[in-house]
Amino acid sequence: MTMARARTYRGISADDRRSLRRRQLVDAALELWGAGDGTRVTMTAICQTAHLTERYFYESFPQLDHALVAVVDEIGDRIQRATVVALAGAGADPLDRATAVVDAFVRTVLDDPRLGRIVLLEAAGLEATRPRRELVLRRLARLTAREARRLHGPATWSEADGPLLATMFVGGVVQVLVAALEPDGPTADEVVAVAARAFRAIS
Repeated sequence: MTMARARTYRGISADDRRSLRRRQLVDAALELWGAGDGTRVTMTAICQTAHLTERYFYESFPQLDHALVAVVDEIGDRIQRATVVALAGAGADPLDRATAVVDAFVRTVLDDPRLGRIVLLEAAGLEATRPRRELVLRRLARLTAREARRLHGPATWSEADGPLLATMFVGGVVQVLVAALEPDGPTADEVVAVAARAFRAIS
């Protein structure tokens, strides 16, 4: 077998095959971790769900924590992409833009409850994933603070106080979203409407 054939199989390069296997593992970890049924997430369970042997797990991740961090990063990327798209279509009004950011966040984590369970609940309980979860929420707080300064003015949302107010605002939204994950919780529309009212009131 030539080196070229060893690197390429059915038209897919070795690097692409590794990327595909990593994608399968991340998807499997997300499915198990976000199920909300108490299933214990293990390396073996991830491999079984991904239909890959354990050696391929170690090809992508040195240990389980790294796979879970990759899941949180994946969710963070989805939220980031959703907020970028929402802001692009929100126009210039600061309230509309802030509402668009919240709407994108809310619908990303409620339309697929697995994402909400992981980034709002599960990731907070693990030392390895907690910093990544906090990074996701800090990004939202920064966007909120930026639009709030435009709406309410720098006297209220100063460089010193703005980040704290934004963190409190995002933290409140997160708590409402945790309730929204329950069967009898508020709907996405209700969460967004209340968040918009709260954002307008912080002045």
